[in-house]
Amino acid sequence: MSDKIGFIFPGQGSQAVGMGQAFVENQPDLRKFYADASAILGYDLAALCFEGPAEQLNNTEFTQPALLVTSIVALQALGSVLKPTVVAGHSLGEYSALVAAGGISFLDAVQLVQYRAKFMAEAVPSGSGLVAAILGLEPEEVEQACEEAQSDGVVSAANFNAPGQVVIAGEKAAVERAIEFAKAKGCKRAMPLSVSVPVHTVLMKPAADRLTPFVESASLSDLRVPLINNAEAKPLIKATQIRASLIQQLPSSVLWEQSIRVMGEIGVTTFVEVGPGTVLTGLVKRILPEATLCNVHNPESMQKTLATLKKVA
Repeated sequence: MSDKIGFIFPGQGSQAVGMGQAFVENQPDLRKFYADASAILGYDLAALCFEGPAEQLNNTEFTQPALLVTSIVALQALGSVLKPTVVAGHSLGEYSALVAAGGISFLDAVQLVQYRAKFMAEAVPSGSGLVAAILGLEPEEVEQACEEAQSDGVVSAANFNAPGQVVIAGEKAAVERAIEFAKAKGCKRAMPLSVSVPVHTVLMKPAADRLTPFVESASLSDLRVPLINNAEAKPLIKATQIRASLIQQLPSSVLWEQSIRVMGEIGVTTFVEVGPGTVLTGLVKRILPEATLCNVHNPESMQKTLATLKKVA
């Protein structure tokens, strides 16, 4: 296959009740991934992913392990048919990408993500934070709106997702005020997101500090293929780079648009979103409209992806 392929893995906001169930029904041996993760997590992850309730699945402490495991189940379903040239993941998805690139074992990733989710959830009081997508403004205008709202508390740009889409996060009152300023600047739409903590802001520094010793002691390996990291949009291979990046990621903005452009510069022409939903597929379409876009979130989409890739081979 001459095309360079990038695997991309979703983060919070892509979760949905029922995710992963079709894969397990199609390939019953994949249930083992949920069972093994459940033994670490202390609850029935398959039941949560397949049956909900949505309120629990949308809680950061549960969302992150659920997305990691379901993304790896999708990766396993895909098997060794496709080999990525490079990988990336959006926020939590960076851990899925790390597993895919051979940097960490599946079970070690589950353990690390459990700590990450717990520390993030505990970093701010429940209900005190807010995350919202701002559509239709330039990044500089969004950052300016956040600066203007600082008198109401902490708020900053958390994710630079695609042209005209920046996610902001922070303390609830400050985010609400920033939304007002963004609307005054002509933003087309502001949407609160189903993320229960203000991710990728300075409010996550305590979580990063608590996570550090666990990342430092985790068994990480150099990667088989480069990972484009969230915090800097740089290709990383070395385990030492990955350790630093995972800590840096939490209080830093996710440079997703830049990451996808870097993948394009490397020569990636085909992007395969591996895991629940199609959020990242939509973002890549706006960043690199000429790219071939595929996703693997159930057996049907997987077959469609394999058929598409045969055509472009």
